[in-house]
Amino acid sequence: MKCSCCISRRDCLKLFAAAAVGSAFLKDSVFAEAGALMGDPREFVDPASLRPKPKVNIAVGTLQQPTPYWLGWPGTAYKLKERQKEYSAKLEESAKKLGIDLSVESNPVQDEAGMTALLNKVKSEKPDALFVAIYHMNCWGWVDRLSREAGVPLLVFAPIGTSFTGHVLGISRTPGVYLASTLEWPAVEAGLRMVKAKRMFEESRILWIQGNQRNETVLERLGTKVRAIPRDVFNQRFDATPVTDEVRQVASELRRTAKKVVEPTQQDMLNCARAYVTAKRLLADENANALSMDCLGMVGAKLVPTPPCGAWMLLQDQGITAGCEADLFGATSLMLTSYLLNRPGYMNDPVAETAKNLLITAHCTCGSRLRGFDKPRVPFILRNHSESALGVSVQVLWPVGEPVTLIRFNNPNEVIVDTGTVVSNVPTPPAGGCRTSIEIKMDDVEDARDVLGFHQVVTLGNHKREVEGFCQLYGIRVIHSPRFEPQHRGAA
Repeated sequence: MKCSCCISRRDCLKLFAAAAVGSAFLKDSVFAEAGALMGDPREFVDPASLRPKPKVNIAVGTLQQPTPYWLGWPGTAYKLKERQKEYSAKLEESAKKLGIDLSVESNPVQDEAGMTALLNKVKSEKPDALFVAIYHMNCWGWVDRLSREAGVPLLVFAPIGTSFTGHVLGISRTPGVYLASTLEWPAVEAGLRMVKAKRMFEESRILWIQGNQRNETVLERLGTKVRAIPRDVFNQRFDATPVTDEVRQVASELRRTAKKVVEPTQQDMLNCARAYVTAKRLLADENANALSMDCLGMVGAKLVPTPPCGAWMLLQDQGITAGCEADLFGATSLMLTSYLLNRPGYMNDPVAETAKNLLITAHCTCGSRLRGFDKPRVPFILRNHSESALGVSVQVLWPVGEPVTLIRFNNPNEVIVDTGTVVSNVPTPPAGGCRTSIEIKMDDVEDARDVLGFHQVVTLGNHKREVEGFCQLYGIRVIHSPRFEPQHRGAA
C-alpha cells in the first residue's frame, strides 16, 4: 500500500489502524488517533465497546376506519394513503437511525376482529413496545383497549386532525402510555428513544467501586445490574498502569483541546490519562458499561495521586457514565441523560445563592459535549481538584442564557425533574467549592432554597416533557420542587 501524504508510511499505517478503533475523544485530531495504538493493540479498549447495544423490537399497528372516509375528522379531504406512506417512511428512518427492529402488521385495524388480531400478535411476540398510528377520531376506544390489554408499553402517534382534547386527556396521562398528538416528528421519535433507553438500562452493568465487598444485585424496575467491587481494586490497577503511548497521547490531546491550563503539571496530565485508561480496562474486564466510585474517599486516604475528575470527563464525553462518590443513583441519573437524551451532564452539589435567588450547582467533573456526544465540546479549563489541590479536574464553561434540566433518581421508582436557565459560570476563586460551578435561574420555583435533591444531574436543554414521558411509560413517579414557599417557613 502506498500513501501519498506528508507523513511517513509507518505513521500512515497507524492512522488507518487507529481510525478503525474510532475513539470519540481522540477524533479531535487524526494524529491523536494514530497515537492510540502505538502500544500493544491488545491492551487498547475502544470506549464504543463499553456502551450497551441491546436488541430492541417494536410492533407496529395502524388504527383507522373503513375507507373511503365520509364526515368525521381527519376529514374527506385528508389524503390518507399519502400521509400513511409519509409517516411509515419516517418511522422506518427513525428506527434505522436508533437501531430498532420493527415488526409491522400489514393489515390496518378497522374493526373489532382486526383489534383482536393485533392484540394476539403482541401477546405472542412479546415486543419491547407497541407503536400505533391512529388515523380516525372514532378509533380512540381501541387505544384505550390496547393500553389495558397489550401488556407492553404503548406508543401512540395521533397526527393533528385525529383527536380533540377530550380524546387525549386521560390516555395521555395513563402509566405505560406515551402519546404524541402532533405533526412534529421528533416528538414521535422521542417515544422510540424511550424504549431504547429502557433496554439500555436493562442491558447495563454499573461497576460500584466502594467498600470491600464483591457482589451483584439488580435494580428493580430499571433492570440494571449493579456489581460491587472493593474500592482498592481501582487504585491497585491504577498503580499497575504504566505510562504507555496511549497514556501520553491522551494527556497531550487533553492539554491541546483545553481552553486553558491553570494548575495541572505534565505529571498530573499523565496521571489523569492513566486513570482514564485504568477505568476503561476495568470496565472491559468486569463486562460493565458504567461506574460509580468512592473517589473522594480514595483521595482523602491518599491512595491515588490524582482524583479521577479529568478522566471521568473523557468517559462521559464518549457516552460512558462515570459517577462520583459511589452515589449509585447519581450514576443512574447520569445514565438517563446518556441513554435517553444522548448527551452528558454532571452530578452536582446544590448551593443556594440567596442574594440573587439562584441555584448554584457545582462539581469538579463534567462532560464537555453538552449538546450531544456527536457535537463539538464547549470550552473547558483544566484545574486541580479544589478540595485537595491535586491532579486534574475541569471547569466546563456552560453556555449562558440556555435552558437546563435537573434530574435525580431518588430510587428506581421516583425521579425529581426541574428546569432552569444558566445565568453565569462561577469562578473559583473568589468562590470556594468545585471547579465546574454554574448559577441557574430556576423555572417555576419561587425560592432557590426549596430546590429538591442532592447530586442532581444537570444537562443542557429543556427535556422536562421527554423525561416525564419516559417515566410515565415505565411507571416511575415524577416529582418537582415546590413552586411556593412552604407555609411553615418563618413560623415561631
